[in-house]
Amino acid sequence: MNDVDYQQRLAVAKAVKQFRQGRINRREFLKFLGLAGFGFSSARFLSGCSQPVKKRSPIALQLADLLTSDQKQFLQEIGKSLKGKTLRIVTEDMASCQAISRITKQQFTPLTGIEVEWSLLPLDRVLARITQDTARQAGVHDIFYVDQSWIGRLINDSVNPKSLLDKQDFAYPGYNFDDILKPLLDNVASYKGQLGGIPIDVPIFIMMYRRDVLQDLGLKVPTTMSEYLAVVKAIHQAKSPQMSGTTGQWLPGSYALNCDMTSWLWAFGGSVFGADEQPAINDEKAIAGLEYMMELGQYMAPPSRVSDWYGQANAFIQGRAGIYISWGEFFPGFDDPKISKIVGLAEAAPCPKEVALRSPSECSFGEVPGISHQGGSCLMLSRYSKNIDAAWVFLQWITSPEISLLASLEAGSSGIRRSTYEYPKTQLQGQITATTTRRHMGVVLDAILNRMGTEPHLPNWAQLANGDFPIELGKMVTQQQTVKTTVEQMAKLAAAAKSA
Repeated sequence: MNDVDYQQRLAVAKAVKQFRQGRINRREFLKFLGLAGFGFSSARFLSGCSQPVKKRSPIALQLADLLTSDQKQFLQEIGKSLKGKTLRIVTEDMASCQAISRITKQQFTPLTGIEVEWSLLPLDRVLARITQDTARQAGVHDIFYVDQSWIGRLINDSVNPKSLLDKQDFAYPGYNFDDILKPLLDNVASYKGQLGGIPIDVPIFIMMYRRDVLQDLGLKVPTTMSEYLAVVKAIHQAKSPQMSGTTGQWLPGSYALNCDMTSWLWAFGGSVFGADEQPAINDEKAIAGLEYMMELGQYMAPPSRVSDWYGQANAFIQGRAGIYISWGEFFPGFDDPKISKIVGLAEAAPCPKEVALRSPSECSFGEVPGISHQGGSCLMLSRYSKNIDAAWVFLQWITSPEISLLASLEAGSSGIRRSTYEYPKTQLQGQITATTTRRHMGVVLDAILNRMGTEPHLPNWAQLANGDFPIELGKMVTQQQTVKTTVEQMAKLAAAAKSA
C-alpha cells in the first residue's frame, strides 16, 4: 500500500466521524468518498432509510439444528486446536446478518469454543472500521462486510477464498463452493476476475402482480415490455382511482429513483457507459428506456412521486397498485396479515423480456445490463487477520448451505446458493404465511442467473447514483425538464465523474 492510499483510507475514517457528528452533510460525505474511491451501492444506505428489522421466523427456528453429524464432529474436532481464539467480524446491521449472528451464538461457539465478536453497524461505520484496519494493516477484524462498490479498492487486502479451498484440515464438510451462484461471485464479490470474498446478500428486482386483478380483467401475465405497459394501462383504466396500474420509487433526489431508472435504461438496450469508458446514457436506446419509464408514470399510484422502495411496496401491499417491478425481498410481507391487505393475492414472475440488451463487453467499469437490478455485498477475509485458519472455518460455516438457508428463511432475503432455492425444507414456508417462500424464490433465482443488472463499479458512482443523477431524474419525473435534457445532463455528469 502506498502512502497516498494509506492517507486516503485514514481520511475516509475521519470523514465518517465528521458525517456522524453532523459536521459535513450527506452530499458532501458521499462526494468525498467517491473522490477517495470508496462509494456505496447499498440500497439501504443510499436511500437514507433503515430496513425494518424482521421478526424471527418460527419455522426457521424449527430448522435450527440442520447440521449433519459430520459437520458437528468437524466443528468439535477443529475446536480442540482453535478453542479459545476470538474472531472479530464487522457487518452492516441488516436482517440476514442479524439472523446469522444469533445462530452463531447458538451453534458455532458452543460447538467450537471459538468466540465471535460480531459488530452490527450502519454501513458508513463499517467502512470506517475497514479503512482504519486496512490502512494500518492491523488485523483487528478477521472478516469484513464489503459493499460491491468497494471490492476494487480492497481486493489486495483480502484472502482469495479459492486459495483456501485445498486446505483439507480446515475444509468444512458439505461446503460445496460450486453451489454458490456464479453471477454473484463474478459481479458482487470479484474485481477484474479476482475473487475477494463470498456473497452474503443480493436484493434484486422481480415482477410482482395481483393474481385476482389480472383474472378479473382477463389479462395475461406480461412477458414483453409492450405487454407490461398494456397490462398497466388496462388495470389503471378499469380500477382507478381506487387502484392504479402500477407504482414507483420516484422520490426526487433519492437513490431509489436511480435504481428505477437503470432498470428501464438496461431494458431498452442502454447503459450508463459504453465500451470506451465514455458515457452512453444519452444515446437513442437510453432515451427510449426513459421515455418508457415516463409513460409508466401516467399510470402510477399518486404517492409514487414521493416514495422510495418502502413507500412503493406499501402502495402495493395496501392494494393501491396492480403490478410493479422492484425488490423481491418485499414479497414475504405481502402475506403478513398484520400489515397487508392483499394476503394470498400476490404473485411473482420474471421481469418482461428486454427490448434489447447491451452486452457487458460493450460497457465499462463492470456494468452488466439487465432489467433485474441488484444490490449485493460480500464477506471478505482480511489478509491481515492473525487467525486465518479459524476465520476461514467460520466464513465457511456462515456461508454454508445450511446457515445460508436459515438466514434466508429468517430474514426473508435472497439466497446466495442454488441449494437455498431447491432445499426441500424451503417448501415448509411455501404457503401463505408472514415469512412465505411461495412463488417468489424461484423467480429470484431466475433473476440472478439470467436477468441480473449490475451498476458500474466506478469509484465515483456513489456521487452519481445518490446525488447527481437523482437530482436530474427528479426534474424529469416532476416534468421540469425533458427526457432529452435529462440524459444530456447525466452524460456530462458521468464524464466529469469518470475524469475526477
